[in-house]
Amino acid sequence: MNIMIAGCGRIGRAIAGQLCEEKHEITVMDIHQDALSAATGSMDVIGYNGDCTSYRAQLEAGVEDADLMIAVTNQDEKNMLTCLVAKKAGKCRTIARVRSPQYFQEIGYLRDELGLSMAINPEYVASAEIVRLIQIPSALEVDTFAKGRVNMISLDVPEGSILDGMLLKDMPSRVGQSALICIVERNGQFIIPGGLTEIRAGDRISVTLSLADVSDFLNKIGIRARRIRNVLIAGGGTISYYLAKRLLELKIDVKIIEKDPARCEELAELLPKAMIIQGDATDKALLTEESAEDMDAVCALMQHDEENILLSLYMKKISEAKVITLVTRNSYEDIAGELPIGQIVSPKKITAEYITRFVRSMHNEEGSDVVALYKMKKDQVESMEFHVGNDARVVGKQLKDLALKPNTLLTCIARNREIIRPGGRDVICPGDSVVVVTTQKGLKSIDGILK
Repeated sequence: MNIMIAGCGRIGRAIAGQLCEEKHEITVMDIHQDALSAATGSMDVIGYNGDCTSYRAQLEAGVEDADLMIAVTNQDEKNMLTCLVAKKAGKCRTIARVRSPQYFQEIGYLRDELGLSMAINPEYVASAEIVRLIQIPSALEVDTFAKGRVNMISLDVPEGSILDGMLLKDMPSRVGQSALICIVERNGQFIIPGGLTEIRAGDRISVTLSLADVSDFLNKIGIRARRIRNVLIAGGGTISYYLAKRLLELKIDVKIIEKDPARCEELAELLPKAMIIQGDATDKALLTEESAEDMDAVCALMQHDEENILLSLYMKKISEAKVITLVTRNSYEDIAGELPIGQIVSPKKITAEYITRFVRSMHNEEGSDVVALYKMKKDQVESMEFHVGNDARVVGKQLKDLALKPNTLLTCIARNREIIRPGGRDVICPGDSVVVVTTQKGLKSIDGILK
């Protein structure tokens, strides 16, 4: 597929890198030559130095041959205008990055009027990711499928757990039918498990189950599930606003620490039920004064990664709070992942996953779409939800008769309001949503799981 990306910042480069791995032809546009050089020097992409809102520049960059324009500059208005020009000049599909809360509240109208195929708000989707992590306090990672009815949570198997030494085939009888372990991480290796896989203490496992079954499952395997009642947010940026708004709707107490007095006043008006504190969230005295060590969760969402990492390291040392850390710089992600700073959230990575899902769905093989896509375990494993079309080859066959590609596991089937834990005699039907975990890259339809 021929794809143009307007804007070569962190988000643009992350999207370009992901789509390059998917073997698409990528052209990046930016007015800054340094940004273009950084992209073209590290990825197999074509660079065009020019204003993405210019009709002439888009034509010269090849918009007439493009299948998709993705506008992710740092200005919402510029992104929307870029998509409008591309729609008229190239008749391609368009995706715009829209960050402003004001614009995002009106995104339905804007999307219809501008003919956008998709509008993406990195800060909003990052806040949604944090909310999922907070709702399941003991989880290291939470992904959702089947319109929120199925969760995939990542957690560490504790010492003395009933799971230690258990074969996977024995899990339904000893722990219950509601959960299915679909990934095991051990000593840096990732396993798509089978019935004879043995679970050990210290393993990091990914489990699919419904939200209603999470607490019961955690208690059975020896993890105390503590409900989150209050959250401290360090930094008063856009992610913090979206996050606080959602947490307050969930009846969770919110405290925000922000340096800028003007922003504090603005947040106090926007979030009257939150406690807004003007100060430096890396100031030990202030943290002590605000009883940070007694908070159930702490989200480090400040502008600079260094401050977020420093605060999270300190909070992990002094409290048992769930800690979530915003990391935006590519050069920090691998290092930060080795530090005890809780769960790391990367808006650009989440945004790239959303857009990759959309691009895969454009292929639409055999009438089956990618409904959800998450890259896991340092991008070595993908978990996907497929909508099954009438003509899919997997339809009407018992699962035991399907020849699946290696390291591929069907974790659940959503049919109407029913969630099915798949067994060998189950059958996939048209209209089903099927969740798959695999080390195979680039699957575009449910039939892609077959050999």
